[in-house]
Formats: sequence, C-alpha cells, structure tokens
Amino acid sequence: MCGIVGYIGFRNAYPILIKGLKRLEYRGYDSAGVALVSDEGNMNVYKEKGKVRNLEALVNGNDCSGQLGIAHTRWATHGEPSSLNAHPHVSQNGRLALVHNGIIENYSSLRDLLEKEGYVFKSSTDTEILVQLISFIQDRQNKDLEGAVLEALHRVVGAYAIAVVDRNAPDKIVVARKSSPLVIGIGEDNKEFFLASDALPIIEYTNRMVYLNDNEVALIKVGQDVEIRNFENCGVKAEITEVDMSLEELEKGGYEHFMLKEIFDQPKCITDCMRGRLLPDERKIVLSAINLHRDKLLRANRFIIVACGTSWHAGLIGKQLIEQWCKIPVEVEYASEFRYRNPVIQPGDVVIAISQSGETADTMAAFELAKKNGALCFGIVNGVGSSISRGSDTGIYIHVGPEIGVASTKAFTGQVTVLTLFALALGHELGTINQLDYEAHIDELARIPEKMKRILDKDDCIKEIAHVLKDARNSLYMGRGFNYPVALEGALKLKEISYIHAEGYPAAEMKHGPIALVDEDMPVVFVATHHQLYKKIISNIEEVKSRNGRIIAIVTEGDEEVKKLAESVIEVPATLPTIVPLLSVIPLQLIAYHVAVDKGLNVDQPRNLAKAVTVE
Repeated sequence: MCGIVGYIGFRNAYPILIKGLKRLEYRGYDSAGVALVSDEGNMNVYKEKGKVRNLEALVNGNDCSGQLGIAHTRWATHGEPSSLNAHPHVSQNGRLALVHNGIIENYSSLRDLLEKEGYVFKSSTDTEILVQLISFIQDRQNKDLEGAVLEALHRVVGAYAIAVVDRNAPDKIVVARKSSPLVIGIGEDNKEFFLASDALPIIEYTNRMVYLNDNEVALIKVGQDVEIRNFENCGVKAEITEVDMSLEELEKGGYEHFMLKEIFDQPKCITDCMRGRLLPDERKIVLSAINLHRDKLLRANRFIIVACGTSWHAGLIGKQLIEQWCKIPVEVEYASEFRYRNPVIQPGDVVIAISQSGETADTMAAFELAKKNGALCFGIVNGVGSSISRGSDTGIYIHVGPEIGVASTKAFTGQVTVLTLFALALGHELGTINQLDYEAHIDELARIPEKMKRILDKDDCIKEIAHVLKDARNSLYMGRGFNYPVALEGALKLKEISYIHAEGYPAAEMKHGPIALVDEDMPVVFVATHHQLYKKIISNIEEVKSRNGRIIAIVTEGDEEVKKLAESVIEVPATLPTIVPLLSVIPLQLIAYHVAVDKGLNVDQPRNLAKAVTVE
C-alpha cells in the first residue's frame, strides 16, 4: 500500500527521497511527506495532501539540508487523506520521526494508555500511536533508539514496516517489519545506505539489497554492516541479494502512461518469461521448480490456488489447464476468504500462491496457513526477493519486469504463461498429456509473442471502438471456457481505471439474470474466439442482439458469423483454445486504457487503488 524511502550517508538526502517517492507513488498517492535531520541538527518535517509534486511545492524555499532522512507516500487506512494524517509522524518531544506501512490493530488501547501519560495526539492515524509509544519507552526506560523500537513492537499487534530516526542520534536509522515489505540497499563500503518498500526507488544507487524478514529489527549506521536482530533480541545474519533490474524498466520509454507501455511490453515480457524454460527446438519444457520437488508434485492429491484480483483470474485459467492436462482437481480461492474459513488442507495438497508483488497480505497469510498444515507451498510471483518467494518451498518467477501501472496487464499474461508451462510440464511428467498435444502447445507458445505484436498493431482501430464505452454507465463482459476468466479480467480493467461499472459472466449465465439489464444503452463485450463452445456463444450474442444491446466482440481472424451480429469486432490471430487468453485479453486491456484516457482520468494512478495491497 504505502511507500517508504530512507537515506543515510554522505549525499544530500532530500533529492534521493523525493525521487524515491515518485517511483513508489504507485503504492499510494493520498499524501506524501519527508523528515530530514538538517545540517544544524533540526528535525525538519514537511507533509502535504495529494501527490508528491504537492510536497515538492511545499518544500520549495525551505531548509532541506541533511544527509539523513525518511519519506513516505500514503494510501489511507486509518484517518482521512490530509496533511495532518500524512507521514512522517513526530513524537511529542520533537526528537523522533517515523514512517509506517501497515495497520496497528490495538492502536485504541495503546492510545488510551499514552493519553493517561499526558500524550496529546494531533492526527487520527494509528501510526502516531507508534511513534509516541517508542518515545515513551525511550524516556521512561532510558533506552537507545533500537532498544526502544524493539520494546515497543512487543506491545504492538498488527502488520507493519517502519523506519525511525532520532535527531539526537543522527548517525542511524532503525527499521523493522512484520507482514509488510522492507528492503535495505547497501552502498559501497557501507558509506551510505538506502531504504525502501521495494527495490524500485534505490536500484539507481545500488543493486546490493537486504530483504528484512518478519519479526526483524535492523540498525543502519554508516561505516558498519547492517545489524539485524529478531524480536527475541537474537542476532540474525544479513543476507545480501544482488538485484538484476535496469533503470530503463522504470521509465515510460516515450509512452504517455506506464500502463500503455506495459501493454506494449507484453511480447518481450512473455519472451523473457519463457526464456530458458520453453525449448521449441528440443520440444520440451524445463522447470527447475518441478525437478526439485518432482515426487511431491506427481503425488499431489489436489492443487489449491490462492490469489486476489487479477491474479485470481489467472488462477481460474490455471485451474482449467491443470485439470485438463494433469487430471488433478484444482480449487481456486480468494485468499482473503480462504484464510478465515478453516479450510481443509492436507499434507498431500499443493498450494499455489499467485501475486505480482509477492507481498499481498491476504495471499501471504493463506500461504502461511498452508505451510502450517503441511502442504507444499508453490509461489508464482514477479517480485524478486519478495515475501512469498522467500516463504515458498518452490515456485516460478514470471520475470516480466517492474509493473508500475496500478492496473495489472503484463503480470496477468506472465502469470498465465507460467501456469501454462507448469501444467504442460507436469502433465508430461505424469503421462496425462499425449506427446503430440504437448509438442503442439510448445510450438504454439513460441509463436505467441509475435501474435501479440499483430494485435498491438491494431491499437488505432481498438481506440476507435473504445469510444462506444466512454459514456456508458454499465457494461457486461461475456466469455466461455478459457475466455470466461478473460471476460472477468476485462471487466475488472474497465472498473479499475475508467470507473464504469462492469461485470464479467460466463455467457451461458446471461439468461439467468444479467440479460434483464440489456438495452440499447448497454455495451456487451463478448470474447468469442473459436473454440469448442463457439456455436454456443453465437447463440448468446444473438440473444443480446435481439434486445438491441451494443455488441463488441473479440473474434478469431477470419470470423464471419460474429461480424454479422456485432457492432464492432476486434480480430486476434488463431491459436489453440488453451492458449487463447494470452491473446484475447490484450484488446480488453487496450479498450479499458483508451476509455480512461477519453474520460481524462489518471490511468496509472486510479482513485482509491494502490499497486500492492500489503494490508487487510
């Protein structure tokens, strides 16, 4: 949700913090703030409602000196978006500043305790309670900063990533995490350190990262190694990871929006995703995740896929693929519901967690529940070094590069690609898919990036078709078989960035209620590519046509039947029915994008949304 940035070293901290906030703004953009320990030893705190640019305007002309600072961009959970509720929060004595991502569940009882001790709160956030608690412990128990933080966290219930600075100790930053990501960037010879919610804002300065684990507190001091202790105050070795990420991936590359860039990146991303895994010349798929846990995967009683949002839609496709090629039952669960309903999980189960960031709070919690019950935990994530990747028994990175647009696009096709490779490879190991079918899918997967390019070449045409939806208040998205999850994803994209109510349905379910909504003002988008249910979906289209619905259809190149019925059609290249979601989803991504642009909306930062949902 929120984004944290920090710096300590020999450079001026402010420019680094501001640049970092801009790169993390996709995590939250309700407000932003920065705390700097100035060259004179003052704690200068600047906070403003709205985007980071508003903060920059506020700071302009004020003292922003100092080589130590922390900053924050907020997605509101407790307390409305305002400059008062923005982070950093400052202790009553003015010594401490703190930034926080997460939720303090017992903030009410802690606030009562502190108010009895004479503390007066300025904000309505749970975060302010935390900084005052640390200050209280520091004063009453005469502890140093790191000791006070550790003691405070023993009294806190909730999820958090925090960074704290003390103007009386300008040589250090203390950080901690529980169920919310935090990464420390290590400069050359420990002369400087960087801090962030993920690697994106600090990769420009260093690729050497330490990813904190749950229930760890770290002391960051210039000139010495990062010192990590767990909540039992025992030392923990700092594991340094070298992150492979280019700065080019963090820029728009000439596109108007990150979302459009990421849509057009998909041919390259899918090529990267399959590199070294799909070997067309050898007619095989190689996945180390299967090789390392072959016996458990082959003996799996069932698969349980846990995910949220777009990742859940990818999971629905994965279910069909695994059941078709591996003959093993699959359940697809919303992680947020699965973790609370006392699910039956057995040692013979394989639980697959799908998450772009690898930090989704509900998905992580579902994963932990699976691990406690003895299931094999299999992660499918994009975020290298993320919590889910580190908590997995095995898994597969999708390797599509940073996704900065809040509405997920290339992560979806990357997830579907990985699920396809996994299901094919496992089915081949099990002997439940015949060799000819296996090889045919390998050949076709190798062609998918080029076929994606052919769809993207039609962007101007898709842009014109998207005008139909601009003034709509509601719309329906229909699909069958492998295209049903695509319809769900298309509807979600439209909702997320254009704020038009849209619902995805299996096309056959239309007559069980949704058809009552169809009239001349209702756009109905059909994903109607050629597959075994093609004739059935033609009938569904005719039902809408007879009620004057406005039909937009995604069809296979050369289709003539749907063209006779639809107001507009978008053609995608022919492919195998099991692989068609990789193609049929792209026009829906572009439609959503162009509708939002037509309406003058902020495509990359839609209202009320954040990229990584790291709180419940």
